[in-house]
Amino acid sequence: MKGNVWIYILVMAAVTYAVRVLPLVLIRREITSPLIRSFLYYVPYVTLAVMTFPAIMDATSSPWAGLAALVVGMVLAWRGKSLFLVAVACCLTVLVLEFFLV
Repeated sequence: MKGNVWIYILVMAAVTYAVRVLPLVLIRREITSPLIRSFLYYVPYVTLAVMTFPAIMDATSSPWAGLAALVVGMVLAWRGKSLFLVAVACCLTVLVLEFFLV
């Protein structure tokens, strides 16, 4: 990384500031479009999913164990089980599959 580090920090700070301030400045009234409101409602969930799903596959030594844990977790969560039970079941799934696969 060549160049002045302070320029990089300044550009990063300006971009971060602009991303947070521009919506406040440009959008003055309430958003009434149902399409935009539903899009903005699901943005946090999509962002969490995009960060979580690749980590699930890369956290194990075998992608198949990660995929199996994902499926087990989704089935248990869909059935309304507690977060603790889902986490324990996913961990046990990875433990058992990696014991047999590796």
